[in-house]
Amino acid sequence: MRAARWAVSALFFLNAVLFANLVPRLPDVKDRLDLSNAELGGAVAAMPFGSLVAGLFAPVLIQRFGSGNVAALGLVGLGAAVAGVPWAGSLAGLVVVMLLVGAVDAVVDTGQNAHGFRVQRAYGRSVINGMHALWSIGAVTGGLLGSAAVGLEVPLSTHLAVSAVVFAVVAVVARRFLLPGAEDAERTDLVVSPAEGPTPPVDDPAGSRASSSAGRGLRRVPSRTWGLLAVLGLLAACEAFVQDAASSWGALFMRTEVGTSAAVGGMAFVAMQGAATVGRLVGDRVVDRFGQRRVARVGGALTAVGMALALLLPSVGTAVLGFALAGLGIATLVPAAMHAADEIPGLPAGVGLTVVGWLLRVGFLASPVVVGVLADLTSLRLALGTVVVAGVLVLLGGRVLGDDRARRSDAGGASAPA
Repeated sequence: MRAARWAVSALFFLNAVLFANLVPRLPDVKDRLDLSNAELGGAVAAMPFGSLVAGLFAPVLIQRFGSGNVAALGLVGLGAAVAGVPWAGSLAGLVVVMLLVGAVDAVVDTGQNAHGFRVQRAYGRSVINGMHALWSIGAVTGGLLGSAAVGLEVPLSTHLAVSAVVFAVVAVVARRFLLPGAEDAERTDLVVSPAEGPTPPVDDPAGSRASSSAGRGLRRVPSRTWGLLAVLGLLAACEAFVQDAASSWGALFMRTEVGTSAAVGGMAFVAMQGAATVGRLVGDRVVDRFGQRRVARVGGALTAVGMALALLLPSVGTAVLGFALAGLGIATLVPAAMHAADEIPGLPAGVGLTVVGWLLRVGFLASPVVVGVLADLTSLRLALGTVVVAGVLVLLGGRVLGDDRARRSDAGGASAPA
């Protein structure tokens, strides 16, 4: 289990590195293709659209090939797709490549989270937040690698090709240490019969999990299950609104509402991402101690209070503190929502994760549009009040999350049988 944990953590790290490695080279892509700012932005926006479409097929691939294979081999494909960016000879070609990058990334994201939850179930305690922390560290590492390549004047095609090969080798090696067997092998809510295999517990009205429900399809999934998935997806989308507030609007808020210089303007983004990374590094222990429900609801309150402080009393100190509290508040939110979705009885493997991940991406698409329109109609300070609303929604909606402390207590803290 320890080897599998490090292996899937490596996949999270690689998933972030591969695209972040490209980000500092986007100006080079713009110059090579002679694109305007709007054309480059439109091409990059093709990535989330590809994610929205292709992400829906992730459960089929997971049920057919297994989450570990989907994640590890998908990273090989993701590296190849990113390495294809320098070979896009036109704006249309770049759009196609970015659509492919987004599509593969969505499938890899679902696969790595599904396998991460398999490892977590085998451990019998929370480990998924540490994996998401490594994703954040991977994003920073990729940005530094890309910046170093720019500084060393490494040709774009050489840089991305070498990165794709090196990271593909790491992904293939990591694949050897992932958990074998069926997606449900570590679940303790299944009764295993040597003759018949996994069967549902007697109080499970929706039928068994992945292996037997996949054949029945989604027609027999009750409406309450879809409603629960919608709420969990809303919680994930709330995190998208909080993160986008820092990445898209943080610097502008610092300069126009607080009156800082351009150099200080980036501190809002740094504060939120830094606090979120710290929160993910310690998140597993906190979740084990207090449970997902309480951590998420307290995090929602921190987000609402922190952003209210930054908006009502704008200064450098309060803004940095407010964005940091917001980042800390949402640090474990998406893993918690995904975990709850993955534990819903009666859904084929990967379906819950896919729905929540899909709604998360909708949130990332909608957030800059919603905030931008509201800012034009009112002001940026009022528009960023959507982050306060998101925090309140997490505080209220976090009640749907489970409390794993009770489950681990019932199980005596033991891991699931092999």
